[in-house]
Amino acid sequence: MSATEPCWASADWELWSTTARLVVTRAETLPAAKDIVDEILDEVELAASRFRPDSEVRRLRGGRPTAVSPMLADLLTEALTAARRTGGAVDPTVGGTIADLGYDRDITLLDLTGDRPVARVRRTPGWRTLAFDGATLTLPEGAELDLGATAKAVAADRCAAAVASRLGTGVLVSLGGDIATAGPAPTGLWQIVVQDTHDDPAAHVALDAGSALATSSAVRRTWRRGDRTAHHVVDPTTSRPARTPWRTVSVVGATCAEANAAATATLAKGVEGAAWLAAQGLPARLVDQDRRVRLLGGWPHEVAA
Repeated sequence: MSATEPCWASADWELWSTTARLVVTRAETLPAAKDIVDEILDEVELAASRFRPDSEVRRLRGGRPTAVSPMLADLLTEALTAARRTGGAVDPTVGGTIADLGYDRDITLLDLTGDRPVARVRRTPGWRTLAFDGATLTLPEGAELDLGATAKAVAADRCAAAVASRLGTGVLVSLGGDIATAGPAPTGLWQIVVQDTHDDPAAHVALDAGSALATSSAVRRTWRRGDRTAHHVVDPTTSRPARTPWRTVSVVGATCAEANAAATATLAKGVEGAAWLAAQGLPARLVDQDRRVRLLGGWPHEVAA
């Protein structure tokens, strides 16, 4: 996105093998806003990272009730809400499955040669196997959580809301393309360029204050296992990377969590995804494998860049 007004300020940095961006409409609030965002993101990572041995999700053990932190409780609540809304297409119990498929460490550290063929893939237990009362979680034996499909979007929502409420500024937080806004929008609204890879068709849209936009991709975060290319969006019904006609799905929602769950579910549902998404009534933009664009549900008017 672009920021042309002199009162704007922004910061960009690398985070979770992607790029984070923070924009505020009152430039003097940027340092304090960055501190707020960093604090929340650190808390999210410590609760939900599959790749940190000291994270809460890595320390969970199946078969016994475990008290969880307020942050992990919040992330679990949102993950289970996404599972219900998507008919289980976005499932937090795919952790063991996706690790067996090869995504068992940070994407930058994966072996991309395909020299490690898949020997065994654990079936996804299913989100209904979790017993969670809002403060205590019981996992089935052998189950592993992966909150990656929801936690980043929830983090964007929490960061934007916290900055706006504490500092009284308009704010946009983008975490790898999961975008949340809060507070007053700048003149001309929030200007967003939607484009996954450099050779995908781009769209330049204007978002209202408080709107969110999320993009899920089947062409980023990929790796080789044996003679196949795998991606990180798992179809829980097959315990394999989703076979989808779409490269990317972008959705506008009231929250980034809502938008991201819908976009990810559309990929996970494969050929049935577009019909399901159309029934949700959310503005969406789908790019197929031939890079043709399909718009649904009143996608925002695209403006010249």
